[in-house]
Amino acid sequence: MIRILIADDHAIVRAGLKQIIADTDDLQVTGEASNGQEVLDALERDAYDVVVLDLSMPGRGGLDALKQIHSAYPQLPVLILSMHPEEQYAVRALRSGASGYLSKESASEELVAAIRHTASGRKYVSPSLAEHLADEVAGSDLEEPHHSLSDRELQVLCMIASGQTVSNIADELSLSVKTVSTYRERILLKMKMRSNAELTHYAIKNHLID
Repeated sequence: MIRILIADDHAIVRAGLKQIIADTDDLQVTGEASNGQEVLDALERDAYDVVVLDLSMPGRGGLDALKQIHSAYPQLPVLILSMHPEEQYAVRALRSGASGYLSKESASEELVAAIRHTASGRKYVSPSLAEHLADEVAGSDLEEPHHSLSDRELQVLCMIASGQTVSNIADELSLSVKTVSTYRERILLKMKMRSNAELTHYAIKNHLID
């Protein structure tokens, strides 16, 4: 039996994932978490074979939690399940130790196969992500400006481009308004842009937001 820890801040999403898994004979959800700290606490208490981790959780975000999980439990497969486009976070997640990346849109069709795949020690990527990875290896997009951003800066960029205010971003990420403003200034500097409108145009053009 493959023991699974599901981490998502929305109870309805966790319930939906559990329902998908409930129809299998070899998978069982034995733990749940709603934020990064709860994931780490759960891993200290119990043993799991796979962690299904959402990236967009409050406080300590999914990428931060992923890095800590990979550091403390390097052999534990972590399958990222995210609403974000693959182009935005998939490569970063895989580099940070994820065993696979799956969009929430395709979860109903691919989740079970992805969990089994990662539990067996293999990486799981969709055909479109495989093509994107091939392009990156070939160097076709290494010069894109957003590649110079840190994980947190990229997260803030996408939130700004999605129309969120600095105050909203600060609340969601549990940061101060001043800190978020500093991130924004760094992003504009690195991207060589001057306004939120330019950032938004860039994010849409490069498929960083839906």
